[in-house]
Amino acid sequence: MQRLREDYPNEELIGFFYDPNIHPYSEYYLRLLDVRRSCDMLGIELIEGEYDVDSWLNAVRGLENEPEKGKRCSVCFDRRFRVSAKMADSLKETFWTSTLLISPKKSIEQLRRVGEEISKEYGIEFISPDYRKNSGTQQQNILAKRDKLYRQNYCGCIFGLKIQRDEQKKLADELFVPISNQIQPDSIEERVELYKRRLELEAKGINYRIVRERFLNWRLESALLRVKKEIVPSHIIPYSTLKRDYTRGRIEYNIENIYYLNRDEVKFVSLELYNKITNCNYKNVMELIFTPPNFDTELNFRAKVIPNQYDISALIVVDKIPKQKIELHLKSYIYEDIREELIEL
Repeated sequence: MQRLREDYPNEELIGFFYDPNIHPYSEYYLRLLDVRRSCDMLGIELIEGEYDVDSWLNAVRGLENEPEKGKRCSVCFDRRFRVSAKMADSLKETFWTSTLLISPKKSIEQLRRVGEEISKEYGIEFISPDYRKNSGTQQQNILAKRDKLYRQNYCGCIFGLKIQRDEQKKLADELFVPISNQIQPDSIEERVELYKRRLELEAKGINYRIVRERFLNWRLESALLRVKKEIVPSHIIPYSTLKRDYTRGRIEYNIENIYYLNRDEVKFVSLELYNKITNCNYKNVMELIFTPPNFDTELNFRAKVIPNQYDISALIVVDKIPKQKIELHLKSYIYEDIREELIEL
C-alpha cells in the first residue's frame, strides 16, 4: 500500500478485505485485525467483505487435493477477484489491484491473467505492479518486522494448509479446537489474544517487543475411558501421553491420593483433589470437560501432582477412582514448536 501511494499519488486508496478462503475463522479474524491496524497506520479506509465460507467451499469442491498455484487457486482468485471488482465498480473506482501480487507463494502471471479477464467485464483497469522484483520481497520482510506485523505461515485455506503441513511433516495444529474452547499453546486463538494485547499497548503508548521461543507443544486428538465396558467421563490433563494410544488394566495402588494403573504409567486423581489444588469448584467431571480453567492452571496442577517436569505420563481426572477393569484410548502429540510472546518494555 505504501508503494501504491508512491506510484499513484493522485489516487485515494480504499482497502477491501474479502477472504472467505482463510480457515479457520480465528485465523481470518487475526489477519483482519492486522489489516485494520495497517490501514489505521496509513490512514486508509477499510471495508470488510462477507465471510461466506460455505459458498467458497462449494466453489472449490473436487479440487481439495490440488497443489499450490493449481486449479483450486485459480477458482479462488476468480471468485475473490470478481467480488472485489464488483465492489470497486460499486464505489465508482477506475483501478483495482490485490495484495496477493506480492505473495512469493503465488504466480504473478496467474494472478494477472485472472485479474485482467475480470476487468474486461466491469470496464475497470486491473493494475498489477511487480513489487517483488529488485529485492522487493526482502524489503517487504524488513518492513513487516520493523512495524511488528503478524506474519502468517500458510496461504489461508484448509486444503493448502493440510498439504503444506504434510510436506513439512508437521502436525496441522491450527485445525485442533478443543470441545472446551480452552486456548492451547501457540494456537491461532492464543495469537489473537496476543495481537489484541498489542493493540491495547499501542493505544496506551506502551512500548513492547514480540519475541519467539522454542518449546515442547501438546495437542489432544481424542480420548475415551471405559470402566467395566461403560464409558466414564474423564478429563485429560495437558501433556498426557500413551505409548500406543490404548491400554487397559486395574488400579494397583495409590500414593498421596494419586492412583496408579498397573500398566503404561497412567495416573488417576479424583475431582475432589483437582478442585482442592486448583481452587475450583466443579460439581462433576462433565462440567470440567466443557468449561476447564486456562491452560496454565492445568499445567500448575500437573506440576503439583507430578513434580517431575519431564514426566509425560497420562494424568486423568475422574469423579470417582474406578475399582473395576479400565480401558483407556488416548491419542495425543508432543512436538517441538515455536510460539510468540509479548513483553512490555
